Amino acid sequence: MAMANFLAVFLLMELIAGGYRDGANGLTMNYYVFSCPFAEAIVRNTVTSALRSDPTLAAGLVRMHFHDCWIQGCDGSVLIDSTKDNRAEKESPGNQSVRGFELIDDVKEQLEKQCPGVVSCADIVAMAAREAVALSGGPVYDIPKGRKDGRRSKVEDTLIAPAPTFNASELVRVFGLRGFSAQDMVALSGGHTLGVARCLTFKNRLSDPVDPTMDSDFSKTLSKTCSGGDDAEQTFDMTRNNFDNFYFQALQRKSGVLFSDQTLYNNPITKSIVKGYAMNQAKFFLDFQQAMVKMSLLDVKEGSQGEVRADCRKIN
Repeated sequence: MAMANFLAVFLLMELIAGGYRDGANGLTMNYYVFSCPFAEAIVRNTVTSALRSDPTLAAGLVRMHFHDCWIQGCDGSVLIDSTKDNRAEKESPGNQSVRGFELIDDVKEQLEKQCPGVVSCADIVAMAAREAVALSGGPVYDIPKGRKDGRRSKVEDTLIAPAPTFNASELVRVFGLRGFSAQDMVALSGGHTLGVARCLTFKNRLSDPVDPTMDSDFSKTLSKTCSGGDDAEQTFDMTRNNFDNFYFQALQRKSGVLFSDQTLYNNPITKSIVKGYAMNQAKFFLDFQQAMVKMSLLDVKEGSQGEVRADCRKIN
């Protein structure tokens, strides 16, 4: 009886708090409140346990969500494994920084036992990224749910992803084509406050002549990192596992790791945004969470446009 009363109160609270509906696509905050009421708790507990063991996983989960949404929309296509007849998105060089596939598998397995065929892999990715941000000290926010999983994942589709060699004007343009403002783009770039970059993605800045937009001492740091080879890792800022505004402060010191990072401080349109976030972490957090919700709605699939995969790694 006590459990029944608890569940009734829980559902009522979810309905009150989760009444938001995204008018463009019908996703809702409380999409699983009746069909799989403990879906959110399962995701949260699994991510919490995983990050307790390996805090570096947070960066991989945030990257996963971005890389999933940018290609074919937020439809879990980044999770699909390649087959002998198809090279999937995972094969892209740009997706080598994505981690957490085993965690998504774990969540999916638990959810299939609780409520089979209900919770999509796309929603699991979006919720896992949200939890990773919050558990790393970042903003706490919610996202509407109800995405369906896509049936396509091809490595050639990833060619449209923003490259680490893009300048600020190119970034503003490509993000603008997807409906994001310059502010959205800079805020989302702040996700680089978590994690590392491989030498392969920034070694071009060290060629003769060395990128003049980079601090000379920092260029020596990057050169030392790259002495370990293309896969050697460099943290984006001094707190790789903490979600904070140190990334933007690094840009002010001309210590952005990627060209596409430092360029944000060299362009008059984006420089003022960077300076604002470097001074005001709360402002960055607010804009980041709003941009993340916006990104989570990119080209979502509903109804017959997609499916709910039984196994996130393969199409039903």
